[in-house]
Amino acid sequence: KIITPEEKYAIAIHEAGHATVSWLTEHAAPLIKVTIVPRGTSLGAAWYLPEERQIVRTEQMLDEMCATMGGRAAEKVTFNKISTGALSDLEKVNKQAKAMVTVYGLNDNLGNISYYDSSGQNEYNFSKPYSEDTARLIDKEVSDLIESQYQRAISILTDNKDKLLQLADLLCEKEVIFREDLENIFGKRPFDKEEIIVE
Repeated sequence: KIITPEEKYAIAIHEAGHATVSWLTEHAAPLIKVTIVPRGTSLGAAWYLPEERQIVRTEQMLDEMCATMGGRAAEKVTFNKISTGALSDLEKVNKQAKAMVTVYGLNDNLGNISYYDSSGQNEYNFSKPYSEDTARLIDKEVSDLIESQYQRAISILTDNKDKLLQLADLLCEKEVIFREDLENIFGKRPFDKEEIIVE
């Protein structure tokens, strides 16, 4: 793929946004590697090391959503405009937010209710198991959830804009960066548990 220097910098800002927010939120998966070398339809990519969880708490899902919105938020903070580069991010957070609201009962306004059909019988049934009023409430709650995490990402990146730009510059220069590069810019991740070595 041929990309202009401006596009390369925009991609670096986007990926640096994900990396920065995931580094600075407690429950987001820690980063291993980020690249701005295009692969397939993706213009950049990041690899994380998610911890194995049997159950996921609300704050964990919110931190993951916030980190996912970090790319678009970084574009907004840096350029005061956004691009089409966040399509897969938007798909991901939309699914997460919808699941929180309609499947896992993690929304105060809808309460402890799930519209998930584990039997699979609703596959060809086009009627929703709730009213139009509830559908509107679900749409609003999903939208509010995504917007709140986007605004949170903007706030984190605004507070750390110098480090975000430093990371983006490093990405432009090296094209691939690793966890150690983030540690050099941000210091040790404050939430990582110290590994205890038993002899």
